[in-house]
Amino acid sequence: MVYVTNIGTSNIESDDGGYLAGQLIIAGPGMMDKRFHNTVIYMCVHDAEQAMGIIINRPKPDLKLSTMLPHLDVKGLVTNEDTQVLYGGPVEPERGFVLHSRDFTDPDNSLPLSDTLALTTSKSVLTALTHDNAPKRAVLALGYAGWQSGQLEAEIMRNSWLVAPVNEDIIFAGEPSKKWKMALAEIGITPEFLSAEAGSA
Repeated sequence: MVYVTNIGTSNIESDDGGYLAGQLIIAGPGMMDKRFHNTVIYMCVHDAEQAMGIIINRPKPDLKLSTMLPHLDVKGLVTNEDTQVLYGGPVEPERGFVLHSRDFTDPDNSLPLSDTLALTTSKSVLTALTHDNAPKRAVLALGYAGWQSGQLEAEIMRNSWLVAPVNEDIIFAGEPSKKWKMALAEIGITPEFLSAEAGSA
């Protein structure tokens, strides 16, 4: 898999025209890349030129918002849920991406993803997480997963990924270790079914 490295909220747009932005992709039986084994990715961007998403079920060990914010020069206590920091993907792993509800928005730096979700990469959302204007739901991810034109579609054709509608509870709530099964359940599939399919391929 080759990854694009020019993702930024200033030069990407979400497109619903037959693409997967706003949906989940779930690692399937054809996934050969061990970095993505049993991952669930929320697709932030998908258009004719590129695709970009955040892995939502790979927490960074022993790292939560409350322990991460001081390292980012953000002072104060987290005012909503102290969620685990996520490994968002292998591209730009030092860069932070906050996936959050749209009750908070930074007009200059937030990318609307849906009627209820946005993605912000600026420090403004991190500061908001310690104030009364914090988004009600938010996760901080380090890095992202990206694909160039046609790559994601080719991987889906190889059964590397399954597509599911987004359930925001899967993004923001529950044990990360259970989210792969939860996402599969959204499309009526069990891990046992995938094991059988992989074995017969």
